[in-house]
Amino acid sequence: MELAEIAFFTSDVAALVNFYRRLIGSEPVDSTEGMATFVVGGIKIFIHHTYRPGEGELRPENHLAFAVDDVDAAYEALRAQGVEVEVEPRDYYWGRSAYLRAPNGQLVELSQKMEE
Repeated sequence: MELAEIAFFTSDVAALVNFYRRLIGSEPVDSTEGMATFVVGGIKIFIHHTYRPGEGELRPENHLAFAVDDVDAAYEALRAQGVEVEVEPRDYYWGRSAYLRAPNGQLVELSQKMEE
């Protein structure tokens, strides 16, 4: 398991991108009007415009994402240990992910490692 991404949702993407551009001292590796991605030490800082979720969509919520070799196995092991489940593993346009809740309420994503 490795920390892969820190996701921030905001109503002002440009302001947050400008902040991280100055902080990190580099440009995003990917950007559109509603999102941007920086990479620092191999970890993505993903900035996304907040949105009103449709039925079945994830709520726009800041979270940490950990890449794992097998999302389903990691999810089952953590669930068996009593970790609170937010969303069971499923496929999204970015890959397979599951979402958990830390005791402090923080959303945590488990994402399938991409094959290199």
